[in-house]
Amino acid sequence: MKRALAALTVAAFVTLVVDVVAAHRSAVSLGPAVAFVLAATFGIGPVERRPERWPRYAYIVLLFMLGGAVFTSSGASVGATLMLVVLVSQTTLLLPMPAVVVVVALVPFFHAGMAFAEGLREGLGLLAAAVFAAVLTRLLLREQAARRQLREYALQAERLAAAQERNRVARDIHDGLGHALTVVQMQIKAARAVLASQPDRADEVLAKAQDQAEEALREVRRSVGALRERQPAVPLPEALKALATETSAAGVPTDLDVTGPVRTLGEEAAESLFRAAQEGLTNVRKHAAAGRASLTLDYSRPAVVRLEVRDDGSGTGPRDGEGFGLLGVRERAAHAGGRMSLESVPGKGSTLRVEVPG
Repeated sequence: MKRALAALTVAAFVTLVVDVVAAHRSAVSLGPAVAFVLAATFGIGPVERRPERWPRYAYIVLLFMLGGAVFTSSGASVGATLMLVVLVSQTTLLLPMPAVVVVVALVPFFHAGMAFAEGLREGLGLLAAAVFAAVLTRLLLREQAARRQLREYALQAERLAAAQERNRVARDIHDGLGHALTVVQMQIKAARAVLASQPDRADEVLAKAQDQAEEALREVRRSVGALRERQPAVPLPEALKALATETSAAGVPTDLDVTGPVRTLGEEAAESLFRAAQEGLTNVRKHAAAGRASLTLDYSRPAVVRLEVRDDGSGTGPRDGEGFGLLGVRERAAHAGGRMSLESVPGKGSTLRVEVPG
């Protein structure tokens, strides 16, 4: 905007020179006009960068005096009028609104030396031009501020999206890879326990651990692939059945019970329920010291699908809200429009419930 005002200042000076030469007027006005052009073009930048207010007021007073001298000595020429428009615009850029109103109100009085009727007519015209310049400059300032705010909002949205994606990837790694590695760890512990007395049994358990390690690698590849593109989803009951089979093979017999008519869920809701089952069974194996576990997938309610993960363990596992895993389950459920709850009764086991719309 300052460049546009500098260009208008130069154009005003050229117009003034042409008017002086063409009308054979006195060149007295050119001296203050040159001073006005130099001040308006090169002075606004340094003044604007000063933290104090007084240099801005002093600068505007200087421009006002130079503009008035040019206007009166040139006989109210068009070039001088344009310089006054520059004065009003720069005042709007530098000073608060009350100061702008004062300058706009004083500018028409440069016609005070004319006859009353002519001075009134010309003064009202100059007042209209000054008001227009002030309003237009104010609107441009607001537009610039709005653009800066929009850029800030865009940066904030970009940072928020990046944070959400990091959280999603962290949940995928924890729920997928963490679950698979927990199973591998338990199978290796079992193999070491029977290695001396039952070598054949140890080989069988190690083979399962190897299979689970390969499954962990596939899970990593799935997560990486999900960052690139969405893969076709396995139906939720089938995915939970495979999860129950895997948990049973790891040493905790697990049943799956599906109630109500099965229906297709949204991708986010299905993912939320599957990850909840995965995290719940991982906690059963790690913390519960359970003999059995069960999964219940309930479609019986018309607008809600519920998943329950139960165990008959100690009931002293992670409490609701503790640990990254349960936090991830809660976040996934909330993002899908649902909720999570955890009940633990010492000596009687725990129940993890997740409900999502569907």
